[in-house]
Parts: sequence; structure tokens; C-alpha cells
Amino acid sequence: MFDPREKELAQVLVNYSTNVQKNENVLIEAVDIPESFVLQLIRAVRERGGRPFVTRKNALVTKELLKDADDDQIRLTGELETARMKEMQCYIGARGSFNITENSDLPSADMKRYEQLWLKPTHFDVRVNKTRWTILRWPTPSMAQQAGMSTEAFEDFFFNVCTLDYSKMSGAMDPLVEWMEKTDRVHIKGVGTDLSFSIKGLPAIKCAGEANIPDGEVFTAPVKESVNGVIQYNADSLYQGTVFSNVRLTFNKGRITDIDGTERDKLQSIFDTDEGARYVGEFAIGVNPYVTRAMKDILFDEKIAGSFHFTPGNAYDDCDNGNKSAIHWDLVCIQTPEYGGGEIWFDDTLIRKNGLFVLPELSGLNPDALK
Repeated sequence: MFDPREKELAQVLVNYSTNVQKNENVLIEAVDIPESFVLQLIRAVRERGGRPFVTRKNALVTKELLKDADDDQIRLTGELETARMKEMQCYIGARGSFNITENSDLPSADMKRYEQLWLKPTHFDVRVNKTRWTILRWPTPSMAQQAGMSTEAFEDFFFNVCTLDYSKMSGAMDPLVEWMEKTDRVHIKGVGTDLSFSIKGLPAIKCAGEANIPDGEVFTAPVKESVNGVIQYNADSLYQGTVFSNVRLTFNKGRITDIDGTERDKLQSIFDTDEGARYVGEFAIGVNPYVTRAMKDILFDEKIAGSFHFTPGNAYDDCDNGNKSAIHWDLVCIQTPEYGGGEIWFDDTLIRKNGLFVLPELSGLNPDALK
């Protein structure tokens, strides 16, 4: 028996997020999720007149393929998947996880090979920039455990946050977009953080359900060599199968010059992936009212109301500051009182304090207004 919430969510992804049109090719990439939801996605695409294409993947199988592979194999895999992606107008990635640290023992060289020869050409270069795409994390007992919730309670939370009124959120984001696009200097203060950079001349882009689900951020990018100071991230981050805590980065003229945090050897390896890994490709402000604490899943954590993320690595084409890299690591800092508070200033104007917007025209993005 189908869960009616699965049908509702599929309709959001197909009708709103990717806005599938007649005769468009839609790739559905399903990783460790129930076949019932894949069927709902296929049906929703066909109802819109689109053509569904499906790939089902398994995290353990993918890990085994990456382990001890050579460059030629991974490069060919990337070329094949890139060729298929180029034929698609839309992409829906639905990804489950039975073990969030499954790849923690995958050698760094194997992960680097995958990122450079498969992930970047297929996803960063084509999928992100050439398709209308959306990515969804599927609720699993593993995710519920990460969030400190029962499986049933987490599923209720998941479907509520993923099907909220994104059109209302989109309208409330417009004043923030205007502020960001007229701003030169950004100054962020908080516990262990004193960071300044310019966003002058770069677009601000609202994310209100058209790409990631759940959604809720407005992003831009820093002028590449303008970043100076230090940032202390306070949300644990799962990246490449490893959980990192207390990541602290020091910047000089845009470049990361000092790195601290848990798993220091792995941290160094990530930031040594390529030269672009030492620069930042995205700055974003999170506003989703239903996501209030970190749960080691970036699709949720980067949307936390009262947070921002400052992302080492590749910049998106639609907000391109010139930085290119095989990594794009959304590290999150939460500025609500529970996490120590903090301030965001645009030029000489205080925009947000302790996680709440203080200007009247931005108050519609505070949690009470969006719920």
C-alpha cells in the first residue's frame, strides 16, 4: 500500500521543484530508497508528459566500485554518466543512507579520483549548470538516529518540512536578495568567528524548493580573494564518510592558510585536493523554520533557520566568483542563542542578530512568519 505522503512529495518534486514540461527527459537517480517512491516519481513525470529515466544505485556497491579502481575506469564511468546527463532536461536525485559513515574507510586517493573524474564532470559541470535539478534525502532509521528522534517522529518531521509552502518562502526572500545585491562588505561576528569579505557585483540567488528539498537559503559568493579573518563552524559535518567537528579556518586574501578541527589528517587531505579547495565558492544564509538544529546531513543542516554556510571549493556557474574545485563542502555555522549567537552585517547595517533578522523588510524570513 502506498503512503499518500510519498505521492504528495513526488508531486512537489516534479511539478514545483523541477517543473517538468511535456517531452522533457527526466533522470531519476534513486540510491537506497523504497521502490514505491520511485514508482510515484515515474507516475508524476508521466502525468506532466515527461519521459522518465531511472537509475537505481546502492551505496555499498558504489563504494566497492570506487575502492582500488584505476583512473581509466573512473574516468570512463564519469564520461558515460556525463553523456547521459547531457541528454536530460531535469534531474531528481533521491538518496537514502543506511550508514552515514559507510565511506569513512575509503582511501583518500580513491575518493579524490571519484570527485575529480566522475562527480565533477557529471554533476558540478553538467547536472548543476545544465539541468533543472532537485536532490532529496530519504528518511531512514539511520537519519532518525542522527537527529535523535524515533523513526516515526522523524518521518513526520521529514514530510512536513519537505512539503511546506515554498511559494510563500520565495516571496519573503526577495528583500534579502535586494539587500545582498547592493552590498559590498559582509562582516560576520560570533563565537570564535570574525570574518569579513566582499560580495560586490555577484548575484544573490534564492533557493525556495526548486533545487534541494528541504530548501530555504539565499546564496551568493565572496569575491575570491577578499576573504580575511577566522571562522569557527559549530555544526558537525559529515563529508566523505567522516564526521568532522570544530572545524576552524583562517583566511588571508581569500586563501585558507590555517586549518584546525577533528580528523586533522583527513581535513588536510580535503583542502589539498586542488588549489580551489583553499578558496570559497559560496556564502549562504539559511532560513527554513522547521530545521532548527544540526543532524549531520547537509541538505538539512545548510537550511537551518539562523545559520549561514561558508563553502570551500567550487562556485556555481550562476554565481561564479572564478573558483573551480573538485570539492564543494557546505560547512555550517549556527548563530541562534543556543549555539552562542552572532551577527551578520552588510556594510554598516546590522542584518541579523542571534539568528533573527532585525530589519522590518526582512522579518518575513524569521521562523514565526514562515510557519
